[in-house]
Amino acid sequence: MAIYGAVVGIVFAVAALTGYLPSPGEARDWGEDLGDFAYFAFVPLFVLANFIVTWPILAGAAGLLFGTAVGTPLALAGVTAAALAQMLVARKLASGHHGNLLPERTRAVEDFLTRHGAVAVMESRIVPLLPYGLVNYSAGLTRLHYRALAVGTLIGAAPKVFAYTALGGSLDNLNSPEALVAVALLALLALAGALFVRRQIALGRAA
Repeated sequence: MAIYGAVVGIVFAVAALTGYLPSPGEARDWGEDLGDFAYFAFVPLFVLANFIVTWPILAGAAGLLFGTAVGTPLALAGVTAAALAQMLVARKLASGHHGNLLPERTRAVEDFLTRHGAVAVMESRIVPLLPYGLVNYSAGLTRLHYRALAVGTLIGAAPKVFAYTALGGSLDNLNSPEALVAVALLALLALAGALFVRRQIALGRAA
């Protein structure tokens, strides 16, 4: 895994220095040359890299290396595993005091996450401009179950994961039907998320 990670780092370093970015076909051929090891190593590397690299870039890399059909489930598995890992880190750092570190006025949020965890996580994955990492780490300070985070992420993140993976696999032809569908899907999700936020704000004011 360390060797694989080093190779990936070297490839991107060379690309940055030379200005040359391999085409999706070339990247896919390179991934295929690694054999089955690439499929097994991708998710663990995704989890580690997601601590410093935003997940849409990693999902795009999945599309670049494996294509949309194979890259999407790999990226979705990576996003879910990374969410659980970040939640675990926050919970370990809280030293068993999760839930008690939240201000009194935010206990209602904890109660909502505890009772409607998967739904709340799912909604957070759709809301635009809400970083996944922020939700993951915050979840570690509540009594949210890991299963709820996993289910909410799998369902809520799937459309965005597909879109970014498809864009990554279409870097050499952003006018392709696959890329256009991905862009349209992202725009639709952004609009739906914005409407959801507006509705929640209106409900909060009415209450």
